[in-house]
Amino acid sequence: METKQQKSKNQKSEFQYVDKKSLILGSVVATLIATSPYLFFLYESVPTEKVWDTFLFTYHSKLYADANTAMWFLSGKLIPLYLLLIWFFTCRHWWFHALLVPIAMYAYQAFTIVRVDTTHVDESQLIYLVPIMAIIVPSIYLIRARIFNRVNDATKSLQELEDEFKITPKNFWDKIKQYF
Repeated sequence: METKQQKSKNQKSEFQYVDKKSLILGSVVATLIATSPYLFFLYESVPTEKVWDTFLFTYHSKLYADANTAMWFLSGKLIPLYLLLIWFFTCRHWWFHALLVPIAMYAYQAFTIVRVDTTHVDESQLIYLVPIMAIIVPSIYLIRARIFNRVNDATKSLQELEDEFKITPKNFWDKIKQYF
């Protein structure tokens, strides 16, 4: 039986070997998440006029009252999309592919606001999500069934099962391929 002193010493030694790369990556992700409220309120810098001229582009608000209102709608779709993408690329759970459904929904809505300039953004996107859901939902169910079959196998421990599903990417493209 370990004493309290030995337990605290073991815990301290575990924390001394924190990987610097994961610490930096975690800090970057935390900063990206923490800046999301500031990114949302960028629409306030857009003028309240029908035409918004910048050195990059000119935006003509056709159906919205002004460019500010259009950017408010757009930021209401892009910020959740931004946070869902961060979650998708940092999630280590077996069900992370389920995040593709709301990602696709917000991406479609943002595209609709930018390209079509319509006020009917949230009305018919479910029809366009059906093919995505038809692929993702059965895939997640099959992964779940595979996990439970392996868990019920008494010869493997939970750690061995987790290691089996983990794929260590070698480079950036391997990491992208891991998600799809």
